[in-house]
Amino acid sequence: MFRSFPAMAFRTRCPVLDPAAFCFRPSTDLRNPETVISEPQAKVTLFEAAELLRNDEVVAIPTETVYGLAANAFSPAAITKIYATKNRPQDNPLIVHVSSLAMLEEILPDHRIPPIYLPVINRFWPGPLTIILPKSDRIPAIACNQPTVAVRFPSHPIARALITQCGFPLAAPSANSSGKPSPTIASHVISDLDTKIPLVLDGGQCYFGIESTVLDALRSPPAILRPGGVTFEALKEVLGMEELQVYKKHFVDVQLEMTPTTPGMKYRHYSPEAQVVLFEKPIPLGNGLVPTIDNTNCKGFELSTMVAMTILETDIESLRSSIAHEVEQLLSAGNRKFGILRTSSSSLQDITKNRGSTFKSSTEFTVVEKFLGSALHPEQVAHELFKCLREMDAQGMDVILVEGISEDREGLAVMNRLRKAASRIVTM
Repeated sequence: MFRSFPAMAFRTRCPVLDPAAFCFRPSTDLRNPETVISEPQAKVTLFEAAELLRNDEVVAIPTETVYGLAANAFSPAAITKIYATKNRPQDNPLIVHVSSLAMLEEILPDHRIPPIYLPVINRFWPGPLTIILPKSDRIPAIACNQPTVAVRFPSHPIARALITQCGFPLAAPSANSSGKPSPTIASHVISDLDTKIPLVLDGGQCYFGIESTVLDALRSPPAILRPGGVTFEALKEVLGMEELQVYKKHFVDVQLEMTPTTPGMKYRHYSPEAQVVLFEKPIPLGNGLVPTIDNTNCKGFELSTMVAMTILETDIESLRSSIAHEVEQLLSAGNRKFGILRTSSSSLQDITKNRGSTFKSSTEFTVVEKFLGSALHPEQVAHELFKCLREMDAQGMDVILVEGISEDREGLAVMNRLRKAASRIVTM
């Protein structure tokens, strides 16, 4: 049982650190790499952060995925502060972050990494991949009384250096108010947690912009419990992952949702203040369409027959009609500020390009567009998604309209986040 702590008001500091000031040698050694810090002030700031963490405080840190709210993974008192600061449900597990394989082995019951994970670790660590492992007694109720714990080895130099400086693993969920879009720049953290935490380490914008993939290879066949920065396609290429499944795509497990082993499974997440309306349409594979990377084709498909062309044109027109109908309904409900998050191929452009011919209503409304990237490059969309959701909130949008993308590669993680953020999903 966690003890409660009185809320404290801090003067939150946000020093800027250059990730290039941190390196590790030998660079290929994951067992016990040495940290080298080239800037004296960066070293002072890192030591300050480590001292706060040793004293059971929480510190916001950059990772390659999103900013994390870090605390000593061995300290129940520190873990309590994570939950209290974020207003996070206490049955929502945390991920433990390590900076070496030696540190990982110290928190395993028999100090031995399960062999099934070794090829995955060799390929993807350090990086945006979390693995489910047996939990030892060194990890307290952080795991919500589960026999397993989620662990990852981040690649961000600041996160790695800080964990090494502390000498203990860090528990770190996203550094935001629970349920809101994850922070990908330091100002997002300040927006949510200013005065609630003593320190934010500003390491610039996160590289991936979306959380880590969570892999459970203790089960057979192995399963992705949460899609993220490492794709399903990439994992399937690794020895032992040939039969890999994706939760809610290939199987469901009610018990797993009732007592989750990893974040992102039970609660609504990633939601801005504005309503999010997600438009989804099935990708018409098998109807004469062949995937292509030709940027001249707005849907990312090469049409092999005239029949296929007709199907695609009908699909696009149907989507446009659905978008127009949904906007008319939202206008009648009193919404006047519409945000559009679009890719280069989005039918949502019609709202601004052809407003007069698209809508029957004469009601005036404001539209703000933000470009997420090419639908053919889902890693671009992942990088921009949370940042753009937060920017729409900052501009006071009533509704954010988003058109779904293919679930290929990083698109699987993008669609997972959008479905969880959505107030309403319009399916074609």
